[in-house]
Amino acid sequence: MQDMKLRTFQFSVEVGRLIMELPFNVINKSYGAQLVRSSSSVGANYRAARRGKSDADFLNKLKICEEEADESIYFLELLKEFNAGFVEKIEKLIREANELLKILVASIITTREKLNKQQ
Repeated sequence: MQDMKLRTFQFSVEVGRLIMELPFNVINKSYGAQLVRSSSSVGANYRAARRGKSDADFLNKLKICEEEADESIYFLELLKEFNAGFVEKIEKLIREANELLKILVASIITTREKLNKQQ
């Protein structure tokens, strides 16, 4: 789980670095701001999930992480369409976001199964 904490942090940092490199225009400003928010929310909510008061609380926070990771992919895909010179960097971030999303979904499934067994 420590690895996931670090990965979500590094993902947010790499997104921030990408946004700082992109040319300044209305599209990059708007989509970039949304991406910075959603990517940092993945890590922030993952940290909150780890401090969850119950399995149900943990599950709810993981679901927020899932939504934010998916939103990050969406804004990365949009930025890719408008920034031909950054396709390789953006695709690398999309791959990482997809990997994080898969891990989060697996954790959600496992936690749901655990909660169902407790009932």
